[in-house]
Amino acid sequence: MARRENTQHRRGRDRALRPGHLLVVCGGQRTEPDYFKGMARTRGVRLKVRTKVESPENLVRYAKSIFTADEYDGVWCVVDVDEFDVEAARRAAERADVELAVSEPCFELWLLLHFRDHRAHIDDGSAACRLVQKHVPGYDKKLDYAAFDHGVEMAVTRARELGPGNPSTGVWRLVEVLLQH
Repeated sequence: MARRENTQHRRGRDRALRPGHLLVVCGGQRTEPDYFKGMARTRGVRLKVRTKVESPENLVRYAKSIFTADEYDGVWCVVDVDEFDVEAARRAAERADVELAVSEPCFELWLLLHFRDHRAHIDDGSAACRLVQKHVPGYDKKLDYAAFDHGVEMAVTRARELGPGNPSTGVWRLVEVLLQH
């Protein structure tokens, strides 16, 4: 008689071997994936990074379509406000059980917070890049995570203290989860 394997038991055992293995889906093609892949290498964080240039709402739908609970412990979307309706993405994320890390106006705010507290309005992504360049000369959306690693914990603290609106970022929530694993 052939031995039947208990797949439920096997899945639970595999998950126990991969604590904190997250799927992170980024709305940007370079900066966000470079940051999270660098963090994974440097800090030993277990995550898979995917990218897709879409509206935040469509990105949430994409993330949900590729997320499997047996492979990952959770799924996050990292998005910028830009000109998008982020409220629609928030509602979609809530329905899909996807976590959303929104930056307003853009992810570069998160990067800036690694170096200094910033609470003033930022006009757009270009302005945010210029602010980051003051701390990382030559920054051009291609990112070397090593330039930011020393300031991760301070960025979490600074981002947590920002209110809603411009500037704000929820990336600290994802990073905090990653640092706990």
